[in-house]
Amino acid sequence: MVDEEKQEILIDVKNLKLAYGTGDDSILALEDINLKIRRGEFLCVLGPSGCGKSTLLKTMAGYIKPTEGNCLMQGEAIEGPDWHRGVVFQSSTLYPWMSVKDNVEFGPKMRGLPAEEIEEIRAYFLEQVKLAGFGDKFIFELSGGMKQRVALARVLANYPQVILMDEPFGALDALTRNNMQNLIRNIWKDNNTTIFFITHDVDEALCLGTRIVVMSKRPGTILKEFNVGFTHQIFEHNSKDVVYKEDYFDIKNEILDLINSQIEE
Repeated sequence: MVDEEKQEILIDVKNLKLAYGTGDDSILALEDINLKIRRGEFLCVLGPSGCGKSTLLKTMAGYIKPTEGNCLMQGEAIEGPDWHRGVVFQSSTLYPWMSVKDNVEFGPKMRGLPAEEIEEIRAYFLEQVKLAGFGDKFIFELSGGMKQRVALARVLANYPQVILMDEPFGALDALTRNNMQNLIRNIWKDNNTTIFFITHDVDEALCLGTRIVVMSKRPGTILKEFNVGFTHQIFEHNSKDVVYKEDYFDIKNEILDLINSQIEE
């Protein structure tokens, strides 16, 4: 395991409060959130529906400004969207009028990189997401899982320091979802990527994350954090699946109890 204290802090959320609206119509979505995301970790976020998980992600992405507190990227206030923070949503949000390769090349082209470098980046990441040979296809020709792989390649092509993922596999069938989980785990390891990953699936969080954060019902606060190593075990055993032992089920049951306590209150 990597010593967390020695890892660089990429995103630092301090005393974050976020409310929608003003006056009597305001809704407090997040309250007193303190969270550090370190380079190279895979942080998964769980919590009941409506607890503010997506709001927290959008604040980190720069889409929403905090009502109070700070959201910092390498010590600097996040003022708006930035290619250093790539975002993948549940729907692929690709440009449907562009081909696969044009979607993947879009970011590097906007940054003014040389044509030869752009081609190398596109070829590398299409290979990583197992879509080599699909560059000339249009988005409407692809399955849901393939669209998500293109969306992932498009984000990776910018070499972001952090990838923020909002239930990216939630709309996929079980088999495709499992394949995408294995894909993102391998990409995370091979590229030393840092990932913030929202999910409703406790097993998904356990089989991917190096750390899990559980949030309360609205207004969202952090109830508990878990440091987990099941994704490392998968690599150690050269397997695609977690070795299910007592410690796995102990953590899973504790997380489920935490989430259910919020729903039942």
